Amino acid sequence: MENDTSGVPHVTVLVPAAGEGRRLGGAPKQFRTLGDAPLLVQTLRAFDRHPAITQLVVVAPADRIVLLRQDLAAFGLRKLSDVVAGGATRQESVRLGLASVSESCEVILVHDGVRPFVSKREITEVVEAARRYGASSVAISVVDTLRQAGDGRFGSTVPREGLFRMQTPQGFSRTVIVDAHAAAAAQDGAEATDDVEVAQMAGHDVYVVQGSSENFKITTPEDWHRAERIWDSWIAENRS
Repeated sequence: MENDTSGVPHVTVLVPAAGEGRRLGGAPKQFRTLGDAPLLVQTLRAFDRHPAITQLVVVAPADRIVLLRQDLAAFGLRKLSDVVAGGATRQESVRLGLASVSESCEVILVHDGVRPFVSKREITEVVEAARRYGASSVAISVVDTLRQAGDGRFGSTVPREGLFRMQTPQGFSRTVIVDAHAAAAAQDGAEATDDVEVAQMAGHDVYVVQGSSENFKITTPEDWHRAERIWDSWIAENRS
């Protein structure tokens, strides 16, 4: 699983795939088949085929490492360099995965293993923004009306101006994300919801890249059914 990247600006994609997928039920969702391959493989293919990406690192459940390495090798992912064991939380899994990133790496993208509908444009723009600013992420504006609620009754409306739904990939310079995770690990009980928050906790500004509603995270049975319905047409339009 080695890839010669000499002379190429190094961009690594770190894919946490150690979750158990309890909301979807059954086997972990990242290992279910979507189209002609497991969901995780379909996600990795988007980056393996992108010219800006030079290394892929997968963080997986410890009890699946050996088998997963064998399975992924069968799909010909040229840029896959390692599969490493994850931790108890997503944040810990990312931190453990960072240790396997090539020393020549300039930019690190962190991407959910269950977001296969990421576009080439989104990957390109996150890489460019991370190089320019040090930290970036795709996100989409909130368009629905938001209200607080309690005791079964609606309360006040929450202004949606300036609110975004976070997505991945989230991109960072190597120094920013490695140092930010080290600082978070040193703070007892400091747990972030994503890597944008990890970077912000370390004092970094994170810049917005416009995302897409197509780049959704497959979490629930409804998400899975949607993914199956649109997969063939999306592939024809985006990876032909």
